[in-house]
Order: sequence, then C-alpha cells, then structure tokens
Amino acid sequence: MNPEELYTGRIKTLTDEIYQLNRHNRLVVVLELTAIALAIGCIVTYTMWSSISALVVAALFIAAYVAIRWKDSSNSRLSEQKDSIRSVYQKEVAYLHGDFSGFPSGEQYVNPHHEFTLDLDIFGPQSLFNRINRTVTTGGSDFLAKELAETRLRSIDEIEKRREAIRELSEKEPLRTAFLAQGRGCQINTADIMDALHEVQQLRLSHPAAYQFTYIVAVGSLIVFYGLLAGAVLGLLSGSFPMIWVLLQITVVYLLFGRTLKRVNQSINIILPRLGTYVSMIMQIVTSDLKSQEGRDIIRQLSADEQDALKSFQLLKGIINDLDQRNEVWVPISNALYLADYFIVRRFLLWQDRYMMHIDEWIDVVSHFDALVSMATFRYNEPEAADAELVDADEVVYEACGLYHPFLGQQAVRNDFSIADQHYYIITGANMAGKSTFLRSIGINYVLAASGMPVFADSLRVSLFSLFSSMRTTDDLAHGISYFNAELLRLQQLIETCRQNHHSLIILDEILKGTNSLDKLNGSRLFLQSVSALPITGIIATHDLALSKMQQEYPDRFHNYCFEIQLSDEITYTYRLSEGVARNQNATYLLKNILKTALE
Repeated sequence: MNPEELYTGRIKTLTDEIYQLNRHNRLVVVLELTAIALAIGCIVTYTMWSSISALVVAALFIAAYVAIRWKDSSNSRLSEQKDSIRSVYQKEVAYLHGDFSGFPSGEQYVNPHHEFTLDLDIFGPQSLFNRINRTVTTGGSDFLAKELAETRLRSIDEIEKRREAIRELSEKEPLRTAFLAQGRGCQINTADIMDALHEVQQLRLSHPAAYQFTYIVAVGSLIVFYGLLAGAVLGLLSGSFPMIWVLLQITVVYLLFGRTLKRVNQSINIILPRLGTYVSMIMQIVTSDLKSQEGRDIIRQLSADEQDALKSFQLLKGIINDLDQRNEVWVPISNALYLADYFIVRRFLLWQDRYMMHIDEWIDVVSHFDALVSMATFRYNEPEAADAELVDADEVVYEACGLYHPFLGQQAVRNDFSIADQHYYIITGANMAGKSTFLRSIGINYVLAASGMPVFADSLRVSLFSLFSSMRTTDDLAHGISYFNAELLRLQQLIETCRQNHHSLIILDEILKGTNSLDKLNGSRLFLQSVSALPITGIIATHDLALSKMQQEYPDRFHNYCFEIQLSDEITYTYRLSEGVARNQNATYLLKNILKTALE
C-alpha cells in the first residue's frame, strides 16, 4: 500500500470512529441529566416521606451518574486523541499533494553565511527542512536542523547507524503517527521547559524534610493525631486534645514548608501544561521495542534502572499536580489529615536529588528521537528514493545515476554525473536550461546522504567531504557592502573554509556576477587557477562560454558539460546534461519575443 492510500484509508476510518463517539457523547449527556434528575427526585421523596428505599435508590442513581460521567470523559479524551491522529494523516496527504504549509519552514535557521544551506534551500519556505520537519518539540527541530547543516561532522559508521534507525522507524507507521499526534497542532517549546528545569536545579534547598528523622517525626505525629482522634470519638479523651494537636501540626507545617513550597511552585509551574505530553512521548519511546543500534541506545538512555526518565517525569508530574490543587481552603485540611505540604516538599527534594542531574540528557534524547521520527516519515513518504552507497575514501567521490532534484518529483529529468577528486566541471547552457537546478540537485542529495536519509537518484555512490556553495550572494547596503564586495567576501570565506578541510567540493553559480564581462572572465580564470592548487573539487555553472576554454589549457583537470536547448519557432528545453559546450543561447530570442508582443 502506498502512503496516500494508507493515509486516506486511516482518515476515513478515524472519521467514522469520531462520529460514533460523538453520537455516544450526546447520548451520555442525556443519561447524565436523567440520572441526576432521578437522584434529585428520590432525595425529594425521602425528605417528604422519610423512605429509606428512596435514599438507597438516590445513591444508586448518583453512582450511575458518576459512572456515566467517567465514561463521558473517557469518550471525550478518546475522541480528541483520534482527532489528533487524523490531523497527522491529513497533513501528510497535503504533503503528498505539494502543500507543506502545515509544517514549520525553519526560517529561524536561515543563515546567509553558512557554507551551503542558503544556496541549496535547506531552510525557509518550500525548503528541504519544510518537507522533512514533523517535530513535536523545538528541541527536535533544532536537532534536525543541525543534522542537515553539519554534514561533515559524521563518520560513515554513524551515518549507517542513523540510516538503520530511520529505516526501522519508517516501517513503524503507528508508532510514528502516535508520537506526532502528541503535538496537537503546536510545538512544545523545549527552551522554556529547560529554563524552568534549570531554575528548579538551582533551587538549593537545604531542608530538613529531606532527612530521614523528619519522616519518622511526621509519621509519628500523624499516629498521635489519629490516636487522639480515636480516643475522642470513643469518649476516652476530650475533643480538645486532637484539636490542639492538629492546630500545632498545621502551624508547624506552614512555618517550615509554606515558603519553600511557594518557591518550588514558582519554578516548576510553567512545566505543567506540557509535562503530560513529555510523559506520553517517553512512554511511547521506551515501549517501542526498537532493534536498531541507535534506537536501542535511545531506549537505554531513557530507561536505565537508576536513571528512569519515565518514572522521573511521572513523579514530577504528580508533585506539580499536588501543588496545582493546593488552595486556601484545602491546605489546612490536607495538612491536618496527612501533612500534605511536608510530604510534597519531601518528594520534591528526593526527586531533585535523584533525578535532576539527568533531566538535560533525557530532554536531549527525546529531541533526538523527535528528529528521527521526522526523518523516518520523510523516508516513508518518498518510497522512490534510494539509499546512497557511502565510500570510505580520503578524496571526493560522487558517482550518480539518474540523479534529480527532490522538489521536482515525477516531472524531474534524471541525469548521470560523476565527479573525480580535484577535478573541475564547467557547465554552460542557456537561461532556464537547468544549470542551477542541477547544481542544487548535486548538493541537496549529498546533504541527504550525509544525514542518513534516502537520496533522489537511481544510485548514488559518495564519500564524505566538506561542501561549500556560492550561488545566492546578496548585498548588504545597511553595512555598506555592495553586491560585488559581497561576492568577494563569499569567495574569501570559501577559500578559508576549504583550507581547513582536507577535501572539499565547491559548487559555484556564475563567479563574479557583479562586474563586466571581461573582468568577470579574467577574475573567474584567476580564481579557478588558484583554488585548483588546493585539495578542492569544483562544479561551476556559467553563461560565459569563454571560460570553457580552460579545458583546452588543463585537459586533465577541467571538463566541459552543458545543458543544450533547441531553437526553432519555440524553445525546447531538454534538461539533459551532456559533454561539451552549449551552442545555443536564448536571452536575445526571448527578448525579441517580448518586444514584439509589447510593441504590436
């Protein structure tokens, strides 16, 4: 079953189930009202005729109301869960139809000074990140962005492990969908969670509640209170004894723990709205039965015996819920009955001592898994993509068959292309003939391969190297930087970056566009002659046919390729890469047609 068939089938099933649940909910409301009305009627009957049977029946109706109410709440939660899952499927169907508006674009990661992400459309609207990203947390989003932007930091072994984990998760569609449904339409701000937890971590509470002897004293106090209370009920003691004892108990608890609880509550209250989601996500991860090495490592990090993330977050959730339920009326009662404030403070201090040091690691692990789910979903949605063959070579290796740009889908024209280490490929062609798209195809598929994700080619054999591009240079008038100056700065950055790496592939689209033709040609030749002495491999697209003469001067290093067009009554674009230099250009031809139309 292809992805769209699966998604649409699940949407239909869920829609039917939600409809049935909503019908049941309406019936349940009627039953609730009926039960409470009958209970009131029985109570009225009892007050009028003192009928014990009426009171018993009233109690039964009240019990029925409670049961129906519980069922109503359960159905509502189930309906919300199913609706969240349906929303996930609906967004994926939209994705398959070319609508990526339901997913964050990653505009915050756009960096004009990065080695390649701006040129290759890695971040921003309609970007690669926009197509891949499904993250539930901002931490997962950051992890995914880093994976796409820092390709040179990995080894082949790490990429193979990553690919194995992505492949395994891509086959676990129910797990991925259930995890994504946790987002419920908005991302959890990991930074806010971390800030709150760091504030908690900085609460250095040297408090007696953490000591064992205070626990013994507290239990002893409760035993004394209930003993006095029992004595008073049995008539053995005056009722003033338990009353005096409980007043002392409440006063001591308030003086010792009231201020501490306020500090704790202020620090961790921000976590409450999202803590349940974290508990659910961790539960899904640790029960997922992943077999891949990276998957097992994630589960191990979250479920080590002494470092159980799920248990930790559940305990913290319980503490926060207890804090949230405190109010002016309930506090004295709860402290009188079971020393609530003391035990809340004690639980928090013990939790802080045992688990706090691991919280950062656990949240990072959840972010890691969150990003993997996005990568796996991308792999599942693109079944035509293939795994690249990674080559352990101390040189640039790039051998592609049927390579195409992932954004073009089924309309893409596939090309074969091989790159040899420290060789240069000059690609000529008319405007709109496909040069820039082809350059981006080379770069973006390398990013996918180096991230462990499938590539858009019949086959791709590639080594690991440093990647640098210069295709979208922009001026910066606010800082007095002209277009030409910006180009020079970008080329300077290119050289400095490549000198720091053993082997690099550079992708250039028109060198020195900001100057006149002759100066551009001479400058381009000078640049290529200079960098060819470094361990750099290059692909250069240009309209300047004269630059292709470098093949004649350096036949062992420079190679000419082109995207040719056919000119007749109309322009035919083949988008096919071939050896040689382009013969046909289209700028004048297109301008003539525009002028002819405009002036008629």
